[in-house]
Amino acid sequence: MLECVVNLSEGRDRDLVDRIVGAARGAVLDVHVDPWHNRSVVTLAGTDLTPAVRALAAATVELVDVRNHAGAHPRLGALDVVPFAPIGPGADACRLDDAIAARDDFARWAGEALDLPCFIYGPERALPDVRRRAWVSLDPDRGPRTPHRTAGAACVGARGPLVAYNLWLARRDLALARRIAAQLRGPAIRALGLAVGDHVQVSCNLVAPAEVGPGAIYDAVSAVARVERTELVGLVPRDVLEREPRDRWARLDLDEKRTIEHRLAAGG
Repeated sequence: MLECVVNLSEGRDRDLVDRIVGAARGAVLDVHVDPWHNRSVVTLAGTDLTPAVRALAAATVELVDVRNHAGAHPRLGALDVVPFAPIGPGADACRLDDAIAARDDFARWAGEALDLPCFIYGPERALPDVRRRAWVSLDPDRGPRTPHRTAGAACVGARGPLVAYNLWLARRDLALARRIAAQLRGPAIRALGLAVGDHVQVSCNLVAPAEVGPGAIYDAVSAVARVERTELVGLVPRDVLEREPRDRWARLDLDEKRTIEHRLAAGG
């Protein structure tokens, strides 16, 4: 089974987000809408994700125009990130080939059917490398060699489990948030310091959550600055949740009902 966690560049018009998500029908496990980032994270899962992911992508390219987009999160396009990941028992590196095959198939289709430039990431190169080099020293791997007029470009990836996690600081100091993010970055953590309205946030991708989970990142940040609140973006694998003491779940914004496994069992 594969998971696809689509990041699309719209988080302020909920009706529009609902129209896009509706195109994916029964494959959707979770929708996280963030007006400050102006971004929505849509988690899909299934044994055959092709119809759902393609339908959601086509709706996004049709309905989202990034030419006047504004939001805290950096972006390359309307359908900004499309990562495929193996999930379920035995979902480890030996099954990453399935995610790579799904990634390559989707990127080829999106380039041809949607005229959408697609940058590939995964074992070959990391997502931050694509964001840094796109249109500068890196051409799209699939699709046109120039940005789509309204949709920009997409980053299409294959990866292992990832937890997206935000920590809102009590002190409204963007320079502090950026310093903390820089100190956190490493093989297991990607982090940005962002302004979100009148607040600041350390926005993290825990790319090796079995090594560095939400509790560890909370402790690292709170050792430097007071954390006002935490925010899980999307879903978390159950094994990551269970590594955290239950009495910390509320503080870490974790819950059994927000695990991938619970949503799969509940049918989304």
